[in-house]
Amino acid sequence: MSYNFSELFLFFGIISLGTIITRALPFLIFPENKKIPKYIKYLSDVLPYTAIGILVVYCLKDVSFTTSPFGLPELISVAAVVILHIVKNNTLISIGIGTILYMILINFVF
Repeated sequence: MSYNFSELFLFFGIISLGTIITRALPFLIFPENKKIPKYIKYLSDVLPYTAIGILVVYCLKDVSFTTSPFGLPELISVAAVVILHIVKNNTLISIGIGTILYMILINFVF
């Protein structure tokens, strides 16, 4: 399916507008001099951990512990991420090295 210039321009314009609105809306709703409501503060404290929990469940949902390699690459990688995060306290390093370790394990070891 091919699109002409005006359809592509409209498509990317709508996408750009949606992105700009979602980025600017929090600053418009909660200006710097306005107190943030308690439920928004609560959500900002809880949602990052909730999102990480959902991602862990999603990433490990199809792991089979009954067939070879018995989930070992996943378990080793998850353990590496947890240990690195405890030691370094840097999310990017933990996830990056965990991902690289997982890819090495599934491609070259298991």
